[in-house]
Amino acid sequence: MISIDSSLAPADLLPRCQRLWQLASKKIRRVAGRFPHGAPSPVITRAGRYQPQGWTEWTRGFQYGSALLAFDAMGDDELLGVGRAGTRADMHSHVVHFGVHDHGFNNVSTYGNMRRLILEGRLPDDVPQLEYYELALKSSAAVQAARWSRLHNGGGYVYSFNGPHSLFSDTIRSLRALALGHLLGAQALGENDEPIVLLERLVKHARATAEFNVYYGAGRDAFDVPGRVAHESIFNMNDGRYRCPSTQQGYSPFSTWTRGLAWIMLGYAEQLEFLDALSDDELAPYGGREAIAEFMLEAAQATCDFYLDQTPADGVPYWDTGAPGLARLGDYLNQPANPFNDYEPVDSSAAAIACQALLRLGRRCQQHDLPDRGNRYWQAGLTTLHTLLGPPYLAEDPQHDGLLLHTIYHRPRGWDHIPPGSKIPYGEACMWGDYHLLEAALYLERIARGQPYYAFHAPVG
Repeated sequence: MISIDSSLAPADLLPRCQRLWQLASKKIRRVAGRFPHGAPSPVITRAGRYQPQGWTEWTRGFQYGSALLAFDAMGDDELLGVGRAGTRADMHSHVVHFGVHDHGFNNVSTYGNMRRLILEGRLPDDVPQLEYYELALKSSAAVQAARWSRLHNGGGYVYSFNGPHSLFSDTIRSLRALALGHLLGAQALGENDEPIVLLERLVKHARATAEFNVYYGAGRDAFDVPGRVAHESIFNMNDGRYRCPSTQQGYSPFSTWTRGLAWIMLGYAEQLEFLDALSDDELAPYGGREAIAEFMLEAAQATCDFYLDQTPADGVPYWDTGAPGLARLGDYLNQPANPFNDYEPVDSSAAAIACQALLRLGRRCQQHDLPDRGNRYWQAGLTTLHTLLGPPYLAEDPQHDGLLLHTIYHRPRGWDHIPPGSKIPYGEACMWGDYHLLEAALYLERIARGQPYYAFHAPVG
């Protein structure tokens, strides 16, 4: 269980954030030099060097998005150039990629950040440039919406790259693409010019994920623990009915892969903020604000509570809550995570995603008459981010390409580097871990300095 430091304030983390930006400035440049335009995307480090890892090209947006976040924090025009040039040179194919669910990861991290920086006045008010980024975002949203499986009850979901039978937990965070498409007035059409309503598909996907991928202790199966998350839900494509939980990157369909848990946490926390930016009239056709916010908040709270209870004291989880070697670690939940143990790796990238979820959900609960719950989440988010910005997680070694150490990509496939003499992977970074650490730091810095609130659909009040 996370040992929450109730004394931490956002300003207390500013020195650690500044150290992160100093490291990021040099490392982002070096990685950009090693991965020129058109090269395979950097995914994970092996022995401290970023390497491609073929599956799908879902991390390029995090590479260029990291440069844009670092520019946002430091005002370094060279980093802006890395992010802007990379977006224009390499990201167009991701806008019209019909084979993946990852549009929010790749395109909102790049085109979305560029749009936000213009609207916030950080870049010149260049109308053609803004229209270019917005056209890319509208197109990305339409492509994501077209990747659709229907359920027998009239619902549906954006299916994963595994195929139409597969609903991933990851995709709830990638719904940022549909959200921005709706805000920008994107018009998508299907067969016989049938309109595809982006907001409707966003709500239906979020509802299906909350119903099938998140557990609430209601007895769905023998392992139904409140807040447990299945990485993947499988459906019968002949009739659109649910069949079973599954996993690609976790240990078991009946345990919780912690990065999948974190995607759920942050996805719903952000979508709740997005709901607050919409009018009642926009939400009325899809169940109305109260009903939509209710199921999203239930999923967010259940998963955040599970994270607080099933994560070691310092806020960094092991890669899966059911990983078999955890039984060898003794009372591991009541002490800081140990990335150097002999049995199971931690996944700090899950913590980087989860800490932002806790901060965002905590703030929203504070604003919606849930002060005790909100304060608990907020302080847990600060506690976790404080851990990640210090040893042994911040990659202080200037020769290491990464920023966040002790991340895990795909433990079942054995893709993660095991150092000589070790029994488990440790000491490596990944693109999504670096990006989300930077994003969490930027989010918190803006609050600490009284700057505009950081949100993907910004600017907002």
